[in-house]
Amino acid sequence: MSACFTPSISSMLPTQPLEASRRNVHTQENPMAQIVTFGEAMVRLAPPPFLRIEQTSSLTMTVGGSELNVAADLARLELNTSWISVLPDDPLGRFIRNKAREQGVDTSGVVFTKEGRAGCYYVEYGSSPRASKVHYDRAHSAISLLAKKPDWEKALAEARWFHTSGITPALSPACAAETQKAIRAAKERGCLVSYDLNYRAKLWRPEEAQAVTKQYIGLVDCCVGNEEDFQKVLGIELDAKSAGFEHVDEDYYARLAAEVQRRHGFQHVGISLRESHSVLRNGWKGLLYAGGKAVVSPGHELELVDRVGGGDSFSAGLIYGLFTGKSQQEAVNFAAAFSALKHTIWGDINLVTLDETEAYLKSGGTRIER
Repeated sequence: MSACFTPSISSMLPTQPLEASRRNVHTQENPMAQIVTFGEAMVRLAPPPFLRIEQTSSLTMTVGGSELNVAADLARLELNTSWISVLPDDPLGRFIRNKAREQGVDTSGVVFTKEGRAGCYYVEYGSSPRASKVHYDRAHSAISLLAKKPDWEKALAEARWFHTSGITPALSPACAAETQKAIRAAKERGCLVSYDLNYRAKLWRPEEAQAVTKQYIGLVDCCVGNEEDFQKVLGIELDAKSAGFEHVDEDYYARLAAEVQRRHGFQHVGISLRESHSVLRNGWKGLLYAGGKAVVSPGHELELVDRVGGGDSFSAGLIYGLFTGKSQQEAVNFAAAFSALKHTIWGDINLVTLDETEAYLKSGGTRIER
């Protein structure tokens, strides 16, 4: 548990009506973002569906990255967000910045530098029994070099919530130090902090992840992860294993979340629960643990268009629910529904609206809208 006193989330929620707290990035009344995220975004390249990279003659280009995805998803939900990062001062860097702006995300805190490059990743869409694959080309990215650093005093001036993930500190020792600096700066300014553990075996080993994460994990209020994340990053593993990908044991994950909370004192622990029936058919739920109680959302049957960014949209949905004062059950129901819809959208960013999400929550979303 954190050694410092952390006020409850409910005590730090917006006191103004929800409509007044929604996104006003371009107005003089509320020019600064209330929710700030920090992390890398990359150029995403993908062949047409089901073609392999080695056989395609064309690649579709867009952007993605965990913390940018969260900021963009929350902007889609009409909240005022800012994404902080370091980009190369070149056409690819400006491409990434402009794609963030398209979704209403404030990018005034993005730092441009002549050092480093834009990372890239390639997405191959699979079909059973061949799984989809992601290939990364991110070495020597501008953010990993951190030749220029963000101005946290300015970036967090109006912030009430700060979010980052375990991908950012894994990029380099400099990024690990900057992640800790950002989290501490956010806490000093009274922000709530959410952290998606997001373990990536291609970036670091479990012992490295644990050594770095323990330096600031006690400052986190809301932790999001899955079974592998808790094991590799926090060193937490229950004796009884979960049933695997084809069936989700809700009781197991409730006990896992309780143990994570017991060891680290998080106010909230969020877990997305995926049942993999096939490459293109999944079951989907969310679990949220708080106050000694685990609640689980209704299930969603997914026909996948693109699952990349699904976990980020779950994090965004949880942040939205908690930030706007929803109950524990309402928050996880919203997060699961919002992220279920993301799986029907191509690209990393969840291009659905708040109204569409609320309508889906009410109806189940299978009827044609006329």
